[in-house]
Amino acid sequence: MTTLLLHGGESAPTTPVSRAGGLPLVPAGFVWPLCVECEGAMQFIAHLDRGKDVVSVFMCQNDPGLCQEWEPSAGGNRAFVFPAEGLSPAALPAEGETLLGRTVVLAARPFGSVRYGEEEAWGPVDGRSVLGQLGGEPYWLQNEETPDCAGCAQPMGFVAQLDEVANFGGGYAYVFTCDPCREAAFLWQC
Repeated sequence: MTTLLLHGGESAPTTPVSRAGGLPLVPAGFVWPLCVECEGAMQFIAHLDRGKDVVSVFMCQNDPGLCQEWEPSAGGNRAFVFPAEGLSPAALPAEGETLLGRTVVLAARPFGSVRYGEEEAWGPVDGRSVLGQLGGEPYWLQNEETPDCAGCAQPMGFVAQLDEVANFGGGYAYVFTCDPCREAAFLWQC
């Protein structure tokens, strides 16, 4: 089953729903991630609500293209799995490209057996309103790049594909988790 993520309108920056942009909702003690390459604060990209937990995605945009923000383990991006309970808005770093220009709700709409990338079969859905997919199978633009978990070395599970919510070089971003290890990974292709 494919579940499309549709443009659900703009929202407040701390709305606790799946969204692109705004402020991350984080547990106590959270430290905003820094890029390994430029040492600047990363940009918050998305809050993906999975019911029992949320996945928060960050990517360096201080010097786009210079910090390998497309690689899952090069240090230019980070993804986190947080329990859904007890989260509050993160403190915003004083410097860096840390926020997207707006906050957009990622409204989930089940869409049957049509695979992502088969836009002609979406029927009445306007392709410009589709901002990605939740679950299902990733639609790879290049080669398959499912990351292995840093904790257990097993392939991670696919969570979401994002399109047009941030600077992915005109391509797609992919979010993965290892639920047993509570690890997350993020990468993009163009």
